Amino acid sequence: MQATRLAIPDVVLIEPKVFGDARRFFYECFNQRAFNQATGTAYQFVQDNHSRSAKGVLRGLHYQIQQPQGKLVRVVQGAVFDVAVDIRKSSPTFGKWVGTELSADDHRQLWVPPGFAHGFVVLSETAEFLYKTTDYYAPEHERCIAWNDEELAIQWPLGLTPVLSAKDQLGVTLRNAELFS
Repeated sequence: MQATRLAIPDVVLIEPKVFGDARRFFYECFNQRAFNQATGTAYQFVQDNHSRSAKGVLRGLHYQIQQPQGKLVRVVQGAVFDVAVDIRKSSPTFGKWVGTELSADDHRQLWVPPGFAHGFVVLSETAEFLYKTTDYYAPEHERCIAWNDEELAIQWPLGLTPVLSAKDQLGVTLRNAELFS
């Protein structure tokens, strides 16, 4: 496995070693010891989630203000543009974002630690998105930052008109959001 720290060093792009032959491929998609070494953390995962979305669906930017979740995300069908926003006020990268394309073809994963808002938009006709979390889903603590907050200026892929849930349409600006210290 190869691990690359992105422009926000706490966010790590993980590229597994994929073994392919006439039967297609095999790879180890998660190994706790390798994950801990790659990220320099000791988080344990408690929940796995799976979503399927159509092209243009944008989910996010989500986080939990209490019971914050770290997320290890990957795509098993299709492709997405995935974004992590640092919302830790004491962080030197507060208010900054990183984004990368993840697809079923490249098998890459993204580690988004607690203290970040997370979202993605589907680039392919459909996409299946899997993610492990470090804490349980707590809807009473879930918050959403607007995907198009001008202060964040996230450079989403051009040419897509995002399809948002009713909840995500109510996302607030970073300036008005509950944040981490």
